[in-house]
Amino acid sequence: MQSHPLQHTAGISSADRKSVDDIADNMVILGRVSGVYGVKGWLKIYSYTEPREAIITYAPWYIRPPHKRTGWEPVPLLQGKRHTKTVIVQLDGCDDRNVAQLYTGYEIAVTPSQLQPLDGVNEFYWRDLIGLSVVNLQGITLGKVEGLIETGANDVLVVSAGDKKQGTLQEYLIPWTFEYTIISVDLAQSLIEVDWQESWCDQEPVRE
Repeated sequence: MQSHPLQHTAGISSADRKSVDDIADNMVILGRVSGVYGVKGWLKIYSYTEPREAIITYAPWYIRPPHKRTGWEPVPLLQGKRHTKTVIVQLDGCDDRNVAQLYTGYEIAVTPSQLQPLDGVNEFYWRDLIGLSVVNLQGITLGKVEGLIETGANDVLVVSAGDKKQGTLQEYLIPWTFEYTIISVDLAQSLIEVDWQESWCDQEPVRE
Protein backbone atom coordinates (compact mmCIF):
# COMPACT_ATOMS: atom_id res chain seq x y z
CA MET A 1 0.00 0.00 0.00
CA GLN A 2 1.47 3.33 -1.00
CA SER A 3 1.28 6.48 1.10
CA HIS A 4 -1.37 8.29 -0.85
CA PRO A 5 -4.52 9.88 0.53
CA LEU A 6 -7.87 8.76 -0.82
CA GLN A 7 -6.00 6.17 -2.72
CA HIS A 8 -6.36 3.22 -5.03
CA THR A 9 -8.28 0.16 -6.05
CA ALA A 10 -6.55 -2.34 -3.78
CA GLY A 11 -7.43 -0.36 -0.67
CA ILE A 12 -8.59 3.20 -1.06
CA SER A 13 -7.85 4.93 2.21
CA SER A 14 -10.54 6.79 4.11
CA ALA A 15 -12.71 6.08 7.09
CA ASP A 16 -15.51 8.40 6.01
CA ARG A 17 -17.60 8.74 2.87
CA LYS A 18 -16.35 11.47 0.55
CA SER A 19 -19.19 13.27 -1.15
CA VAL A 20 -19.26 15.66 -4.09
CA ASP A 21 -19.49 18.57 -1.64
CA ASP A 22 -16.11 17.69 -0.15
CA ILE A 23 -14.26 18.35 -3.41
CA ALA A 24 -16.47 21.07 -4.89
CA ASP A 25 -13.86 23.74 -4.15
CA ASN A 26 -11.10 21.53 -5.60
CA MET A 27 -9.31 21.03 -2.29
CA VAL A 28 -8.45 17.49 -1.20
CA ILE A 29 -9.46 16.80 2.39
CA LEU A 30 -6.91 14.63 4.21
CA GLY A 31 -8.24 14.67 7.76
CA ARG A 32 -9.48 16.76 10.66
CA VAL A 33 -8.38 17.92 14.10
CA SER A 34 -9.97 15.53 16.57
CA GLY A 35 -8.69 17.01 19.83
CA VAL A 36 -5.71 18.30 21.80
CA TYR A 37 -2.67 16.46 23.14
CA GLY A 38 -0.82 17.64 26.21
CA VAL A 39 -0.40 21.24 27.35
CA LYS A 40 2.10 22.54 24.78
CA GLY A 41 -0.29 23.10 21.88
CA TRP A 42 -0.11 19.72 20.17
CA LEU A 43 -3.16 18.52 18.24
CA LYS A 44 -4.62 15.07 17.68
CA ILE A 45 -5.33 14.41 14.00
CA TYR A 46 -7.85 12.00 12.51
CA SER A 47 -6.10 11.17 9.25
CA TYR A 48 -7.73 9.79 6.09
CA THR A 49 -4.36 8.92 4.54
CA GLU A 50 -2.71 5.52 4.50
CA PRO A 51 -0.62 5.08 6.47
CA ARG A 52 -2.14 7.61 8.84
CA GLU A 53 1.14 9.42 9.42
CA ALA A 54 1.47 10.13 5.69
CA ILE A 55 -0.61 13.24 6.30
CA ILE A 56 2.41 14.96 7.86
CA THR A 57 4.41 14.61 4.62
CA TYR A 58 2.25 17.24 2.92
CA ALA A 59 3.07 20.91 3.26
CA PRO A 60 1.58 23.34 3.64
CA TRP A 61 -1.68 22.26 5.18
CA TYR A 62 -4.82 24.26 4.50
CA ILE A 63 -7.34 24.36 7.33
CA ARG A 64 -10.85 25.71 7.85
CA PRO A 65 -13.43 25.63 10.66
CA PRO A 66 -16.00 22.82 10.64
CA HIS A 67 -19.19 23.26 8.60
CA LYS A 68 -17.67 25.96 6.37
CA ARG A 69 -17.47 25.48 2.61
CA THR A 70 -14.87 28.22 2.02
CA GLY A 71 -12.13 30.02 3.87
CA TRP A 72 -9.14 27.67 3.59
CA GLU A 73 -6.06 29.14 5.32
CA PRO A 74 -2.49 27.84 4.84
CA VAL A 75 -0.69 26.91 8.04
CA PRO A 76 2.90 25.70 8.51
CA LEU A 77 3.31 22.32 10.18
CA LEU A 78 6.20 22.50 12.66
CA GLN A 79 6.38 18.83 13.60
CA GLY A 80 4.29 15.71 13.75
CA LYS A 81 4.43 11.97 14.39
CA ARG A 82 2.40 8.80 14.78
CA HIS A 83 1.25 8.25 18.36
CA THR A 84 -0.42 4.89 19.06
CA LYS A 85 -3.51 4.84 16.81
CA THR A 86 -3.55 8.53 16.00
CA VAL A 87 -1.28 11.30 14.67
CA ILE A 88 -0.17 14.28 16.74
CA VAL A 89 1.18 17.54 15.32
CA GLN A 90 2.16 21.04 16.29
CA LEU A 91 1.19 23.96 14.07
CA ASP A 92 2.96 27.29 13.82
CA GLY A 93 1.52 29.71 16.39
CA CYS A 94 -0.18 26.99 18.41
CA ASP A 95 1.91 26.70 21.57
CA ASP A 96 -0.51 26.10 24.43
CA ARG A 97 -3.56 23.98 25.18
CA ASN A 98 -6.05 26.87 25.11
CA VAL A 99 -5.05 27.86 21.59
CA ALA A 100 -5.03 24.22 20.50
CA GLN A 101 -8.62 23.73 21.65
CA LEU A 102 -9.74 26.40 19.17
CA TYR A 103 -8.68 24.13 16.32
CA THR A 104 -10.83 21.17 17.36
CA GLY A 105 -12.99 20.05 14.43
CA TYR A 106 -11.00 21.94 11.80
CA GLU A 107 -10.67 20.18 8.46
CA ILE A 108 -7.26 19.65 6.87
CA ALA A 109 -6.70 19.75 3.11
CA VAL A 110 -4.12 20.18 0.39
CA THR A 111 -4.35 21.37 -3.20
CA PRO A 112 -4.57 18.80 -6.02
CA SER A 113 -1.07 19.80 -7.18
CA GLN A 114 0.34 18.57 -3.86
CA LEU A 115 -0.81 15.00 -4.44
CA GLN A 116 1.75 12.46 -5.48
CA PRO A 117 1.19 10.89 -8.92
CA LEU A 118 -0.19 7.35 -8.98
CA ASP A 119 2.01 5.12 -11.14
CA GLY A 120 0.43 1.73 -10.48
CA VAL A 121 -2.05 -0.04 -12.74
CA ASN A 122 -5.67 0.63 -11.86
CA GLU A 123 -4.85 3.09 -9.09
CA PHE A 124 -7.20 6.00 -8.53
CA TYR A 125 -7.76 8.70 -5.99
CA TRP A 126 -11.23 8.60 -4.46
CA ARG A 127 -11.83 12.18 -5.53
CA ASP A 128 -11.47 11.09 -9.17
CA LEU A 129 -14.19 8.44 -8.82
CA ILE A 130 -16.85 10.61 -7.17
CA GLY A 131 -19.60 11.47 -9.65
CA LEU A 132 -18.66 8.88 -12.29
CA SER A 133 -21.52 7.03 -13.97
CA VAL A 134 -21.73 3.31 -13.23
CA VAL A 135 -22.94 0.92 -15.93
CA ASN A 136 -23.27 -2.87 -15.70
CA LEU A 137 -22.40 -5.49 -18.33
CA GLN A 138 -25.98 -5.40 -19.61
CA GLY A 139 -25.57 -1.71 -20.47
CA ILE A 140 -27.90 -0.55 -17.68
CA THR A 141 -26.90 2.63 -15.86
CA LEU A 142 -27.09 1.97 -12.13
CA GLY A 143 -26.37 5.51 -11.06
CA LYS A 144 -23.41 7.65 -10.06
CA VAL A 145 -20.70 7.18 -7.47
CA GLU A 146 -21.85 9.02 -4.36
CA GLY A 147 -19.00 7.93 -2.11
CA LEU A 148 -16.77 5.10 -0.98
CA ILE A 149 -16.56 3.11 2.24
CA GLU A 150 -13.51 1.42 3.73
CA THR A 151 -14.56 -1.90 5.25
CA GLY A 152 -11.22 -3.54 6.01
CA ALA A 153 -11.53 -6.50 3.62
CA ASN A 154 -12.13 -4.39 0.53
CA ASP A 155 -13.51 -0.96 -0.22
CA VAL A 156 -17.05 -0.40 -1.42
CA LEU A 157 -18.51 1.92 -4.03
CA VAL A 158 -21.70 3.69 -2.99
CA VAL A 159 -23.75 4.16 -6.16
CA SER A 160 -26.98 6.14 -6.04
CA ALA A 161 -29.78 6.93 -8.46
CA GLY A 162 -33.10 8.68 -8.06
CA ASP A 163 -34.23 11.20 -5.46
CA LYS A 164 -34.70 10.51 -1.76
CA LYS A 165 -37.28 13.27 -1.28
CA GLN A 166 -39.40 11.88 -4.09
CA GLY A 167 -39.09 8.33 -2.78
CA THR A 168 -37.21 7.10 -5.83
CA LEU A 169 -33.74 6.70 -4.33
CA GLN A 170 -31.91 3.48 -5.16
CA GLU A 171 -28.54 2.64 -3.68
CA TYR A 172 -26.00 -0.01 -4.65
CA LEU A 173 -23.05 -1.04 -2.48
CA ILE A 174 -20.55 -2.56 -4.89
CA PRO A 175 -17.30 -4.16 -3.62
CA TRP A 176 -14.19 -2.66 -5.17
CA THR A 177 -12.64 -5.87 -6.45
CA PHE A 178 -11.00 -5.23 -9.78
CA GLU A 179 -11.68 -7.71 -12.60
CA TYR A 180 -14.44 -9.29 -10.52
CA THR A 181 -17.08 -6.67 -9.75
CA ILE A 182 -15.14 -3.72 -11.17
CA ILE A 183 -14.49 -4.39 -14.84
CA SER A 184 -13.03 -1.09 -16.01
CA VAL A 185 -12.65 2.58 -15.11
CA ASP A 186 -12.53 5.23 -17.81
CA LEU A 187 -11.85 8.63 -16.29
CA ALA A 188 -11.91 10.32 -19.69
CA GLN A 189 -15.46 9.06 -20.27
CA SER A 190 -16.44 9.47 -16.58
CA LEU A 191 -17.53 5.83 -16.60
CA ILE A 192 -17.13 2.72 -14.45
CA GLU A 193 -18.22 -0.66 -15.82
CA VAL A 194 -19.25 -3.24 -13.22
CA ASP A 195 -20.40 -6.85 -13.08
CA TRP A 196 -23.47 -6.12 -10.95
CA GLN A 197 -27.13 -6.81 -11.56
CA GLU A 198 -29.73 -4.05 -11.45
CA SER A 199 -31.77 -6.21 -9.06
CA TRP A 200 -28.95 -6.28 -6.50
CA CYS A 201 -30.10 -3.05 -4.95
CA ASP A 202 -29.33 -2.33 -1.28
CA GLN A 203 -32.01 0.35 -0.94
CA GLU A 204 -35.21 0.09 -2.92
CA PRO A 205 -37.43 3.11 -3.72
CA VAL A 206 -39.97 3.90 -1.02
CA ARG A 207 -43.15 5.36 -2.40
CA GLU A 208 -46.14 6.54 -0.40
